[in-house]
Amino acid sequence: MKAMLLRVGIDKSSDGVLAPIFPEGSFEYIPLSEKDEKSTENRTYQDLTGTRGKLISSYLPSSVAQRKVHLDPEFTTFTYGDVGRKANYLLKLNPGDLLVFYMGLTPNSVAEYPEALYITGYFTVKTVLDFKNIPLPQVKGIQEKYSHNSHLKRRSDENSMVLVVGSPEKSKLLDKAILISAKKLNKLGRAYHAVSPPLEKLLGIKGSIQRSIPPRFIEDTDKLVNLRELLGM
Repeated sequence: MKAMLLRVGIDKSSDGVLAPIFPEGSFEYIPLSEKDEKSTENRTYQDLTGTRGKLISSYLPSSVAQRKVHLDPEFTTFTYGDVGRKANYLLKLNPGDLLVFYMGLTPNSVAEYPEALYITGYFTVKTVLDFKNIPLPQVKGIQEKYSHNSHLKRRSDENSMVLVVGSPEKSKLLDKAILISAKKLNKLGRAYHAVSPPLEKLLGIKGSIQRSIPPRFIEDTDKLVNLRELLGM
């Protein structure tokens, strides 16, 4: 068994904003906006309701709120898909492995929690589907079955995507975010997000996790036990 940590969600480089974290540690999962103009996705941030019962768009500036969403991962049927370099990493996952998601969050009001990177959910892998090896008629069926996932609405990717499907009973969006990063300075004095010292010791990973590529893998048995306890599994 192993775990892969992957950054997801809206961020400053994609849409100029981060999702909120609240004083008690809960948060809203806000996905990226959809950049593929040929995608058949028609949902916007104004169509998604968050865990607190408010529209996701209410946490976003008006310039972003009307954009179409790229809802991936999605926590209704527990799927995550991608192409290219990320897809190659996804192919390393096997049933029973963990795909752990983290994202950038910023305080909604009182700054009890810092603007940082937080673990926000996970999948226990049920299956990994490589669309390169699946006949197109079957791909169409997968797209219909997992229609909540925006990446499956990108027709340009239907011959090259890798889709991870999580076990519904063993996958979840967390109730409270888990801080994973601390700000450090590089040689030029610029701040970046690295694994915090407590999590570095707990999980055996270190260095910058500001970007999702390359993802971090955890394979040590003891560290995996620590991760499962951290996630409340």
